[in-house]
Amino acid sequence: MELAGGERVWHHVVRLHRVALMALVDEQARVLLVRRHRLVPDRWGWEVPGGPVDEGEGPAEAAVRELEDSTGYRAGRVARLITFQPVAGSVDAEHFVFVGQDPVQVGEPTVTGEVGRAEWVPLGSVPGLVAAGEVWNAGSLVALLRLLTMDGQAVAH
Repeated sequence: MELAGGERVWHHVVRLHRVALMALVDEQARVLLVRRHRLVPDRWGWEVPGGPVDEGEGPAEAAVRELEDSTGYRAGRVARLITFQPVAGSVDAEHFVFVGQDPVQVGEPTVTGEVGRAEWVPLGSVPGLVAAGEVWNAGSLVALLRLLTMDGQAVAH
């Protein structure tokens, strides 16, 4: 790789699939989170639904699909919330976060092995969950913390 100053160095790079996440909020200022067990750290936590963007699929489409697969809900309105790289120094894994509003339950979750349950959580309780280590993955932290800094804009009707 060539650094900004022109120096050339060897540097490992890991390229992963793009990821899309959906923070679905309702009219009661609650966010729909899923309780998941992650195998690598062998740990449970609350997460915003999400997953990889499939070939030929846009990030917003993937976020809608992942939300429905994990929770059985669909958003009536979807807007981009934030895009970020969780480990920019050595990993290319662009994450796209969307906020969904006007939730409609359209069925049961179709992904059951990795999801313990979906639950509506008051946005006001999110900082406590983060502080307690109950929300710990990068995508969910970025999504929820960004949502909380919007001064109610994302949940206004």
